[in-house]
Amino acid sequence: MADPSPPSEPRGEIVIRTIAMPADTNANGDIFGGWLVSQMDLGGAVLARKVAASRVVTVAIDAMSFVEPVNVGDTVSCYALLERIGRTSMRIAIEVWSHHYAEEKQRRVTHGVFTYVAIDSAGRPHPVKRQG
Repeated sequence: MADPSPPSEPRGEIVIRTIAMPADTNANGDIFGGWLVSQMDLGGAVLARKVAASRVVTVAIDAMSFVEPVNVGDTVSCYALLERIGRTSMRIAIEVWSHHYAEEKQRRVTHGVFTYVAIDSAGRPHPVKRQG
């Protein structure tokens, strides 16, 4: 189902860019949703690690929406935007945009909100380091 009012530009910073390959498809030839979620989780972790200046773990995925299919050969870009910092957690909005080599524009294909927690070397939550 298409977005009711899809955005024309990505929000946030680019955290991952890759190409969707045949090994990432389902039986219909579309890219697996799970592959996209994996890319989003990796991309969100890039931003969360930068913000926390430490290891992070994913603790929740909220409001996940798949709005358009991704095709083999499409360039897939993940954009992440920090929405909120808690004591040990970070809430990050992540969008995936797809660009087909034969098209001019990219299109938003999925979006969601991921929550990461900063952890120490023993795997215990610790406060997110604040800038300033």
